[in-house]
Amino acid sequence: MLEGILIGLSTALSITNILMVIGGCLIGTFIGMLPGLGPMSIIAIMIPVAISMGDPAAALILLAGVYYGAIFGGSTSSILLNAPGVAGTVASSFDGYPMARAGKAGKALTIAAIASFAGGTIGALLLMVFAPMLSSVALLFHSAEYFALMVVGLSAIAAFAGTGQVAKALLMTLLGLIMATVGEGALFNMPRFTMGIMDLQSGFGFITLAMAMFALPEAIFLVLKPADAHGDGGKITELRISREEGRKIAPVIGRQSLQGFFIGVLPGAGATIASFLGYAVERNIATKEEQEEFGKGSIKGLAAPESANNAACTGSFVPLLTLGIPGSGTTAILLGALIALNVTPGPRLMIDEPQIFWAVIISMYLGNLVLLILNLPLIPYIAKVLEVPRNYLIPFILFFTLMGAYIGQNNATELLILVGFGVCATVLRFADYPLAPLLIGFILGSMLEDNFARSMQLFDGVSFIWERPMTLGLLVIAALLVVLPSYRARRARARQQGVADGD
Repeated sequence: MLEGILIGLSTALSITNILMVIGGCLIGTFIGMLPGLGPMSIIAIMIPVAISMGDPAAALILLAGVYYGAIFGGSTSSILLNAPGVAGTVASSFDGYPMARAGKAGKALTIAAIASFAGGTIGALLLMVFAPMLSSVALLFHSAEYFALMVVGLSAIAAFAGTGQVAKALLMTLLGLIMATVGEGALFNMPRFTMGIMDLQSGFGFITLAMAMFALPEAIFLVLKPADAHGDGGKITELRISREEGRKIAPVIGRQSLQGFFIGVLPGAGATIASFLGYAVERNIATKEEQEEFGKGSIKGLAAPESANNAACTGSFVPLLTLGIPGSGTTAILLGALIALNVTPGPRLMIDEPQIFWAVIISMYLGNLVLLILNLPLIPYIAKVLEVPRNYLIPFILFFTLMGAYIGQNNATELLILVGFGVCATVLRFADYPLAPLLIGFILGSMLEDNFARSMQLFDGVSFIWERPMTLGLLVIAALLVVLPSYRARRARARQQGVADGD
């Protein structure tokens, strides 16, 4: 291992590869900031450039830099415009955007940058130490365990519901699951619920739905309530975090970096589930006073998903490099790039081509350092987006929303779907329904169905639930995540009633 690390250091620290790291991080950060242009699109575009280099290590370092750079930069549009263009940064908008509206955009971006750096760095160190060991752990997970993991992800909806809104959150989650069934099913390659519209054969696009749930209602809301268009969002008063705030978020970053990394190791889990679970876990273990802040500008609520999603990105390279199994759509494209470069990922990669395996891991640490150095000085300038009067910011939000939806599918029908869902989301927002659970249900719905269908075929029914201890354990955890918030709320009410009776 030590010999491999030294080989990786000598490869990663060459002038060419350092330039690849810097270039990949710059491109990824810029693309991540633009809603709709996620890492999958830009990596697919850059594969011919990477292949033309001839050096597999340099090519993979460049593409990896674009990947985690896009996740790092994706939080910017979520925080400033409430327009998450990457699934892994949706949870960052829940508390990041309220902070920006309260005049703390600079502080929110600083927390996001520090949490992202810490998550990515801890993930890189864990990858270096545990990669060979974790490859065997990842093999223990089959479709039954992935189904249970998706249920755990869905059980986090209680964390995205306000006080007394668990029923509303559950309803929105079910709506998201229903929307995930539109298009071709897991068992049969036949279109479902498309109403004869060919453009719906592949289902609704995530980017379109994310923009419809968050960005478009924000623009409509500002038009319908012009008084809010002159809020405190334009006053950038705080850029630094205090020592006390640093002490608050440090344990959150540590916990979620570890949890995010281990979730990222599991093929098919990825940054999205890691960020949602990170947010849910931190809200559930927070004190009652801190729980009230979640969704209104909690620094813990921003640090948790940012640490988790960046650590998960690093973790997703474990199954890719050690097993040749892509953990997400982006790593599937990276797998295609590896094969095109005549590199065979799998258990032999570490032995046959250590200069590629270890150079990529070393470059991840360097990349996170580069991202921090590049982004921290730019925060005051990036935050100035909010100094633009809200009246002028509305067309800007609408432009990126429409552009992101169109680029996502390259289909004009997406614009009609976007507007329709955007109007519905605005009505739901006025009716005080949480929109995040709908998106969680939609994102996890197709993966839940695929793995459930596969498990049913393998076990001839639902016997896999009790026949596989790991599946049963995960489902018990999911049940606890749903029951615990309700139990805590009931206990708090009983305590208050007891105090009232005592008076």
